[in-house]
Amino acid sequence: MKFRYIITAIATTVLATGCNEDIFLDVRPQGTLNEEVLATPEGLDLLVTSAYAALKGPNRDMMWIPMTNWTYGEVRSDNAYKGGGGITDGGDVHKMETFNIDATWGNADSKWYSLYCCLQRANEALRLMNTMTTEEVADLEVLKAEMKVVRAHFYFELSRLFNNIPYLDETVNPDDYTKIPNNGNTRDEILGFIAKDLMDAAEALPENQAQVGHVNRYVAYAYAAKVKLYQAYLQDDRNQVTSVNVDLMREVVELCDKLEGRYGLLDDFQQLDMVEFENGKESVFAVQYTMDDGSDGAGGINWSNLLNAPQGPYSGDGFFLPSQNLINAYKTDENGLPLFDTFNDEDYGVWTGSELKQVDSYVDPRLDFVTGRPGISWKTYTVSPCKANWVRNQGDYGFNCTKRFYVSPESDYMFVGWPWGASEMNHQIIRYAQVLLWKAEALVELGDAASLEEARETINIIRRRAKNSPYVRNFENPALPAANYKIEEYPSTGWTQEYAREAVRFETRLEMAMEGDRFFDLVRWGIAEKTMNAFIDKEQDNRVYYRGAHFTSGKDEYLPIPLPQYNFSEGNYVQNPGYGSF
Repeated sequence: MKFRYIITAIATTVLATGCNEDIFLDVRPQGTLNEEVLATPEGLDLLVTSAYAALKGPNRDMMWIPMTNWTYGEVRSDNAYKGGGGITDGGDVHKMETFNIDATWGNADSKWYSLYCCLQRANEALRLMNTMTTEEVADLEVLKAEMKVVRAHFYFELSRLFNNIPYLDETVNPDDYTKIPNNGNTRDEILGFIAKDLMDAAEALPENQAQVGHVNRYVAYAYAAKVKLYQAYLQDDRNQVTSVNVDLMREVVELCDKLEGRYGLLDDFQQLDMVEFENGKESVFAVQYTMDDGSDGAGGINWSNLLNAPQGPYSGDGFFLPSQNLINAYKTDENGLPLFDTFNDEDYGVWTGSELKQVDSYVDPRLDFVTGRPGISWKTYTVSPCKANWVRNQGDYGFNCTKRFYVSPESDYMFVGWPWGASEMNHQIIRYAQVLLWKAEALVELGDAASLEEARETINIIRRRAKNSPYVRNFENPALPAANYKIEEYPSTGWTQEYAREAVRFETRLEMAMEGDRFFDLVRWGIAEKTMNAFIDKEQDNRVYYRGAHFTSGKDEYLPIPLPQYNFSEGNYVQNPGYGSF
């Protein structure tokens, strides 16, 4: 699908809230359309297209508020460092990485503002559709359902970023926006509204869509499963997890099961970063990016990740680097299973300046699918292996690169020149491996013997794919693997609920590393404080910029409500816990 960006004078809601979409979406004005033109099937089509276009995220001027959540979900976690030229390069993200932000932190305002502008596109389309009939638009109910899913996506992002948010659907008069407080609904109620939109949409959506990238019934089911999974972990007013709702967990399992047989895992983990497979059987919901589509420059590419290409053959800016903690997490024992408690005792694969010093350990092969380590083969690139100098600032951030989300440098799909490393590779909002992990997590929380056994088999499906994927080869001697890879399935022996809970959480980290969800997972599970402070305590010996950093429970689970938004609300918003009052 090639999104054609359209800005019109029709977005009365957007205009009423002060959203100038030019600043965060790469919009090309196509002329001014009045309301009479818009109140037609053709005008509605423009609004629907505009709402889908919002999924693509920022343009080159707003790359610090990425829709892929590499900053909010990974750099803010134990998975990644900010990277780039140093701590002042992208200093706003450095502040978030070290938990040193407040209501004046500009990135929070930009993210809040952009997400509300994006969802208002869906609201505007829904507002118009509520004045139309199926005689005028035959697929009216389907289009309404699509817009509810798109809106739900942006509201879910707002909820897990800011927690206390105003819920504004298409029935709310824009003149009343400033009157609606951000604490009028609880976190549970907001997630309930989002889940209802998704479940209602599923009833109207078809099983298949003619246009690639448009949501179908199974997208709605899968997204509802994710939202209900978050909702199942009940939090108090200090962001602490107090209990788990097993009834919601049963719903999560039922929703995930609806996708069984229709989707599956790609045969090779590394196919996730190949354009040829991007709309394959593992892709449930993806943002469709394009190249050479007639628009300026490289085309409709993913600007959210354009800061992150490494140097070397990409000549990139080198942000978003895997942490040593993440690399250590891929170590396995003699049985090919993770080292839950001891993985971070000794660093794996430290670059000495001339060689990669490997500790005596087995490793999960996904280590070298996800991360680029000096001396290790890089995708299908034959000119050289990954090198330490592909990282711009090795003193601050070490020597490892993120290998995900880029095509191989010699690929015909890669754009040559600026923007560095660009291609038409999609961004996967939901892939089927996630659905399996959500199901396994819910089954573990149900806790009965049958559910625990089904959870074990579900996790093992994912580990089986990793084991059977072709391993990365030694660059100098391709007949050999690049490391001592060993991964096996979990046995039934010792598979208690406590052990299974640790297993599914660890598997979620290994499988989904760098895909934007890690920090939100830690908050959902109620282990963010323990995990992040242990991470900081160990990392500050080598990453000195972490010295003095601290994760504060009851505060740092969510971003602060931005001061400009408080001013917009004319004092009706309240600040999140821990940040102090306005």
